[in-house]
Amino acid sequence: MPVIEKANPEDQAAVQAIVMAAYAHYIDRNGLTPGPMKDDYAALIAAGRVNVLRDETGVAGVLVLIPEEDCLLLDNVAVSPTAQGKGYGRILLDYAESIARAMSFARIRLYTQVIMTENQAIYAKRGYIETHRAVEKGLHRVFMEKVLA
Repeated sequence: MPVIEKANPEDQAAVQAIVMAAYAHYIDRNGLTPGPMKDDYAALIAAGRVNVLRDETGVAGVLVLIPEEDCLLLDNVAVSPTAQGKGYGRILLDYAESIARAMSFARIRLYTQVIMTENQAIYAKRGYIETHRAVEKGLHRVFMEKVLA
């Protein structure tokens, strides 16, 4: 049974490896490096922003959550390619929403690249709605949010 917990410094290499593996194929789509591949995971782990999903193989998923003034930002969710298809993405998204509720946020927001159409479809099926599009750090992004019941 997978468990989600705060990442510790010893998890940094696994976290970075999962992020790199999960996002690398998007570079071929538009020639740009996705934002999560550029993040400072040592700093994010030290700040308590990174959660890991562990299964019998070790770290199999990554979830980065950042509290904002009026909502929780789901900054990154990534599952190891070897663990995909096990429902871990759904488990991580459910966890993010439970954390947002526990922190008394009425909504959770995220952004993804325009080219990541499969991610947009996943989020839409989970009740996220597109709020706007913008270019940030050279990346064309779709911003979405979900009002929590």
